[in-house]
Amino acid sequence: MSKLLSPVEIPKLTLANRVVMSPMCMYEVKKEDGVITPFHLVHYGARALSKVGLVVIEATAVAPDGRITNQDLGLWNDQQQNELTKLIALIQSFGSKAGIQISHAGRKATDAITPLAPSALAFSDTYPMPHDMTLSDINNVQEAFVAACKRAAASGVDMIELHGAHGYLLSQFLSPLVNQRKDQYGGSLENRYRFVKEIVVAVRASFKGSLWMRLSLTDFEDEGRQNSIADWQQIGQWLEADGIDCLDVSTGGLLDKKPTIPIYDGYQVPYAAAMKQAVSIPVAAVGLLDNPALCEHILQTGEADLILQGRSLLNQVNWLAQAAVDLHDPTFTAYNGSYQRGMK
Repeated sequence: MSKLLSPVEIPKLTLANRVVMSPMCMYEVKKEDGVITPFHLVHYGARALSKVGLVVIEATAVAPDGRITNQDLGLWNDQQQNELTKLIALIQSFGSKAGIQISHAGRKATDAITPLAPSALAFSDTYPMPHDMTLSDINNVQEAFVAACKRAAASGVDMIELHGAHGYLLSQFLSPLVNQRKDQYGGSLENRYRFVKEIVVAVRASFKGSLWMRLSLTDFEDEGRQNSIADWQQIGQWLEADGIDCLDVSTGGLLDKKPTIPIYDGYQVPYAAAMKQAVSIPVAAVGLLDNPALCEHILQTGEADLILQGRSLLNQVNWLAQAAVDLHDPTFTAYNGSYQRGMK
């Protein structure tokens, strides 16, 4: 039996296997109202049918101006919550666990009327200049995160991931490259963590399911300007102490620049492995992990505890069935006999 396709228990969550559908924005809300559409039912339902252990719904904004684009999902009103409840029930009905990524795009909110950021620094020349957040803005956004997470919990989710990566608002506060505040939310690493900490603690107080955080462990900048790996390990330890159950480790997105490291299968795994050395909670790896043998190796060597699949599940909805063939794992069975006959 492969480790990849074996059941696993992590804090507050039991999964049928270690494959997680990574949250990927689909930009399919054509009415721009933030509401789940038939596309989302088919898109996520198909991955549950293929027996992905945990299906994580794409970045879902806590407020209208927190969307990356106006065609993103949102979770700030009853209609959005009602339709999300239907999607969660659908995913769970096929045996997968259902999660959602809760997010605020901050200065990367391209369609926002008033983009917000810790400091008035635009992402690039083509992005609008953000408004540097007042203490009132900070309080309002924190309350919006808590309210969205309460709506997600009421919708029946098994897991919530707070999006602290890829240059969106939470990661903007964590970074000395973007956060140039002079108050209690800027300056030292501990101060830059304060905004995130207050959200995590508040969400943890009301949500009893599995609570995750996604982090980008490098911004592809010179050492000394960005957070070091030791800084990120400290942040990971703080998150664990504040109630996070799993860390989802990625890279980049804060700055308008491409990676300055070689891109190869599993190129982000060393960052997950570095975080795993510092915390006792599970760590998930992501990034060009379409090779089942590589995924199995990562798990067997203890570099990560879970594998997030993104583009692989877009290219091959039945990726797990093919992984079972490649790994010679006879214990994995498709959803029903008809699908089982399709395994070669």
